[in-house]
Amino acid sequence: MARTSSGLHERLLASALRLFVSRGFRGTSLADIAADVGCSKASLLYHFSNKEAILTELLMPVGNEVFDLDARLAELDGEEAARTAVHSFVGITLRFRREIKLLFDNLADVSCLPDLGVETIDGIRDRLVDAVAGRSTDPRDRIAASIALGGIFATGAADLPYDDRTLREALLTGALRTLDLGPDRAGLDSELGKN
Repeated sequence: MARTSSGLHERLLASALRLFVSRGFRGTSLADIAADVGCSKASLLYHFSNKEAILTELLMPVGNEVFDLDARLAELDGEEAARTAVHSFVGITLRFRREIKLLFDNLADVSCLPDLGVETIDGIRDRLVDAVAGRSTDPRDRIAASIALGGIFATGAADLPYDDRTLREALLTGALRTLDLGPDRAGLDSELGKN
């Protein structure tokens, strides 16, 4: 929510995201963000109490989408759950590539990751793996689901020089192949038609 009509709040968020991704969360100070935007540190502190508050606001949309996906997947089973989870997770990853990179690059420093005010990531991860595995308890299916999700996440965090359409097609095809589901041409074509 912007506190001024000048859009300073949004400019601060955009600058912080860019600087966090290029320099790291720990390597970026509030003064760096303020200077990048061309405002005083006091002006920045009017909008955000600290760096963690900025990080929380940057990651909240990603968290919200993952939690919405988790709720949608609760109703699905089998191959429908797996395909829906893969297609949706790829979409989220591509929409939030910079935020995913920020999260990926700062995973080792768990203390800097914000409390998004929702369930733990571990609980969500386990439920996503369950959905991607098609609710199978077979260890091979669950391992393949972890590989598919991890591959999507890591690829989203990479600075690959490909457009979203190319990435989407490769991520969907690769993840479905990992799950031994083969591409659903109608679903894949429909998904790619969105871009």
